Amino acid sequence: MKRGRHDLFFGVSISVLVLLYLMSSTDLIIHEKKVEIYPVSVIVEDTSDEDHEKLRKGMDRAAEEFHVDLSFITLYERNDQEQQISLIAREISDGAEAVILSPARPSDAIARLDGMVLNSPLIILGERFPLNQAAVGISIDYMEVGKMLGDAVRENPSDIPVYLLTEGLDCGYAQEISDGIWQALEGSDYQIRYHILQAEDDCRKLIEELVYPHPQRAVLVALDEKSLEKAAGILAESNVYSQQTQGLYGIGGTNRVLNYLDQGIIKGLVVHNWFDEGYLSVEKAVKAIQEGGGEREQITMEAYYITREDLRDPRYEKMLYPID
Repeated sequence: MKRGRHDLFFGVSISVLVLLYLMSSTDLIIHEKKVEIYPVSVIVEDTSDEDHEKLRKGMDRAAEEFHVDLSFITLYERNDQEQQISLIAREISDGAEAVILSPARPSDAIARLDGMVLNSPLIILGERFPLNQAAVGISIDYMEVGKMLGDAVRENPSDIPVYLLTEGLDCGYAQEISDGIWQALEGSDYQIRYHILQAEDDCRKLIEELVYPHPQRAVLVALDEKSLEKAAGILAESNVYSQQTQGLYGIGGTNRVLNYLDQGIIKGLVVHNWFDEGYLSVEKAVKAIQEGGGEREQITMEAYYITREDLRDPRYEKMLYPID
C-alpha cells in the first residue's frame, strides 16, 4: 500500500516537472506575445554621423523604447540631394517601413519627391514640407533663427560690414536664415555681404583679407554649422584673426562649436534640443507605421539664442550635453 502511494506521488511529481518545463521552455501552454520590430532608416545630408551625436542619442533612446531597428545612413558627398533621393527609394525597397530624412537641399528635395509614390511614410527633419510628401515634419523656425542672429548683430556698430558665410543659399535652410537676418536689420545702415564657401580655403581667404594688408573689422555670421566650424577653427589659430573679427555668430551645437563658444571665439549661437528632435522623429515614425501614415502634422521646436555665459545655465546644460 505504501509502495503504491509512493509510486503515485513519484508519478505526479514527474508530471508536474514536465509541465513546468513545458511552460518555461515552450509556448505550448503560454503563448508569449511577439514583439514587433519596426525597421526605420535615417538619411542625413552629411558624410559622417559625427556631427549628429545629440540627434542620434535621442533616436537610439526612442529606438530602444519603441522596438525599432534603426539604420543611420550618410552620403558619399555632403549635400548630395540626388543621392539622398536614391537612398530613400533603396531603403524602402529593402524593407524600411519608414524613412527619416534631413534634406540636403530642401527645394530640390521637394521638386524631386513631387509625384514619387512612397510606400513607407516619410519623416522630415527641418523646414516644413508639403504634407502630401511627408507624414510628419519636425522643424525649428529658421526665419526666427535669422531674426535672433540679426538682433545679435545689432549689438555691433552699423559701420562694420556683416559677412554671411554659407556653403550655399540652397543648402539646408541658409536662405530662410538669411531672410530673417535681413528682416531684423531692415532700416539699419549695416552693409550685408554674402561669402559662399565653395572651395576649402574660401573662408581662410576672407579672414586673411580682413587682416592683411589693410586691417578692417567685420562681423561674421554663419548660416550653417559647417561654415561656423570652419570660421571658428581659423579664428582659433591666431589672436590676430580673432581680435580683428568684431564677432562670430551662427547656428549649431556640436561639441566643437560649443567649445569655441566657451573659448569666446564664437560670440553668440542659436541652438535647439537635438536629443528631443531625434527621439520625436523615431516616435512619430513608429506611429505613422502603425497607423498606415496617420494624421499628418508639422511640429515646430523652440530655438534659443545663447552666449558663453549660458553654457553653465541648468536650463541649457542638459539640452546641450545630453546623457545616454
